[in-house]
Amino acid sequence: MNYIKRSLEDVVSQVTKEYPVVLVTGSRQVGKTTMLQKLMEGTNRSYVTLDDLNERALAKKDPELFLQLHKPPILIDEVQYAPELFTYIKVYVDKYHEAGAFWLTGSQVFKLMRGVQESLAGRVALLSLTSLSQTEINGGAAEPFAVDLEKLSLRKAGRKEADIGEIFNRIYKGSMPAIVSGVNSNSQIFYNSYLSTYIERDVRELSDAIDSLKFLHFITAVAARCGQMLNAADIARDADISQVQVKNWLGILETLGIIFYLHPYSNNLLKRLVKTPKVYFYDTGLVCYLTKWSSAQTLESGAMNGAVLENYVVSEIVKTYLNCGKEPYIYYYRDKDAKEIDIVLEHDGVLNPIEIKKTSNPGTELIKVFQLLDKSSTPRSKGAIICMKPDLGAIDRDNYIVPIWMI
Repeated sequence: MNYIKRSLEDVVSQVTKEYPVVLVTGSRQVGKTTMLQKLMEGTNRSYVTLDDLNERALAKKDPELFLQLHKPPILIDEVQYAPELFTYIKVYVDKYHEAGAFWLTGSQVFKLMRGVQESLAGRVALLSLTSLSQTEINGGAAEPFAVDLEKLSLRKAGRKEADIGEIFNRIYKGSMPAIVSGVNSNSQIFYNSYLSTYIERDVRELSDAIDSLKFLHFITAVAARCGQMLNAADIARDADISQVQVKNWLGILETLGIIFYLHPYSNNLLKRLVKTPKVYFYDTGLVCYLTKWSSAQTLESGAMNGAVLENYVVSEIVKTYLNCGKEPYIYYYRDKDAKEIDIVLEHDGVLNPIEIKKTSNPGTELIKVFQLLDKSSTPRSKGAIICMKPDLGAIDRDNYIVPIWMI
């Protein structure tokens, strides 16, 4: 199997020198353990996984003995199975003050992982690994996406140009390491087993009273609405479950790192804005599998092409931040008149409005909506149209045209 170098490796190496605990979270099969084991090569760090039921039982029943048997420096895999460990890790850390003593992985998003916040606040570097970004797959330096001409020009180096057919191919195939590296050549078979493993194992860990078939209908209904404003009533109707169940199960998908939300941009000077978030998947291959597209070509000309393309662009932008160990401040704008801006990036005290379009020839009419942000107390800066144009360009001095392959 070809190992694909992960952008987060440099961040892990850096924070290991600064923090006693490094926790890497992300959904299953995205390569957390593979990356950390690669970084462990040639060191004296040992490894234990709580997927092993005997180890898990010991960690839960006698965490103190577990840590005597598995001494730091150690990598503890799937730590969410034994939150009892966190208190004892804290005791060790406070006694010895050893940088990099514990590497932990978890298949649950750390914000939603019980016990970490209270026990390890200030002692842990929290990192998030997603499925591969197009930068990792096709080469290029890891750098958070920014609407800045100099940075955009630098991004071109090392990136692999792609036309519309290739972009939809990337979207359809997905970005799970097993598929990209060629271990599993058939993405449909991979996602089929991925889902059954997920539903049987991790979903049940979080909620044991879940009907597998209903959950599959539910996640399919969510995938069919990727890139759209969340409508629990519609999903409930499609999946034949209650709205309360929809909210609970969305919580599970978010906890497992499968979906994320873009919240609407809000600002006290901007009135009449919507409050509903939009839902996105980290991996578009899973969306295509769930929504039953038979090929990249049918997807490209199908009814969902705009929504899935938007999902791809948004998730790739988010990955550029997470892969550098940074939190993305990314929103969307929509007011009560249904005027919308696909992405609003906030950084360094300015806003960058971004539109995502399938066109290869964007015109000036697309940037008119950017003026909606002019009443905001945070100033509007450069804007961008991210689209299928083959090369970097500009509509005017303040608005750039960015090809999707350059994200």
